[in-house]
Amino acid sequence: MTSLPPDQTAHSVPGHVVIVGLGPGSDDMITPEVHAALATATDVVGYIPYVNRVKPRKGLVLHASDNRVEIDRATHALQMAAAGRQVVVVSSGDPGVFAMASAVFEALEAGPSSWRTLDIRVLPGITAMLAAAAAIGAPLGHDFAAINLSDNLKPWALIERRLQLVVEAGLAMAFYNPRSKSRPHQFARALEVLRAACGEETLITFARDVTKPGQALLTVALRDATPEMADMRTVVIVGTRETRQVGKYVYTPRFAPGHNPGHKSGHTPDHMPDDTPEHLPASQSPSPSGQKEH
Repeated sequence: MTSLPPDQTAHSVPGHVVIVGLGPGSDDMITPEVHAALATATDVVGYIPYVNRVKPRKGLVLHASDNRVEIDRATHALQMAAAGRQVVVVSSGDPGVFAMASAVFEALEAGPSSWRTLDIRVLPGITAMLAAAAAIGAPLGHDFAAINLSDNLKPWALIERRLQLVVEAGLAMAFYNPRSKSRPHQFARALEVLRAACGEETLITFARDVTKPGQALLTVALRDATPEMADMRTVVIVGTRETRQVGKYVYTPRFAPGHNPGHKSGHTPDHMPDDTPEHLPASQSPSPSGQKEH
């Protein structure tokens, strides 16, 4: 990690850490609030490919580091913020989904108590799972689970057990990090588990380089899926037994089997609009402009 420049230790302006997601690949999917955070940052910290997506400018220091040193770069970000720097920690997708937000809070918990007074904000981004789902239709239209298939931070036996439990619960699934050069066999085993538990007709989609110029989408039945269809640039979405394909689109019905409400007259939806919290009368609901960034 890059050490703190001498002038940073004497900085008198309160520092902060903003943890952001750059979206799945296309710059069009970077949110305005993330652009604003980057525009005022003094330092950007992150994994090399993500830092490379940030345009250099005068007054901005880029701190790129290799994979698997998340706690080191999170600690570095907190150190710089404590010294008065305006630090942005970048992740792809959403920073709270298998990304840097948790690492920053792990480093915060392990660090000096003085760090806990720092201004730390998490700005959401569009994660690859949601971008991939949108590209093919609505495969996550009912309950679903997101699972990281990498065994770097948990044993494969636990991953396999979770796969079995999610299938037993009847949920659709989205897989991150499905297959790498160092563990090519595990996704083959995952497919075996899925075929046995879901049935061979269940739909599975491979979304590679989603939102990028080389985006490739492939939907097949589980019986036709092969391990080679996935790599580390692929998000995999597995439907339920109810997931359907209509033309080129894939969707999962909103209702559980046997519970189709139809379009009954006077039917009241069981959810509220996103901008009207269910527990508040509409007259007391906060306006979007009054919502606090997080």
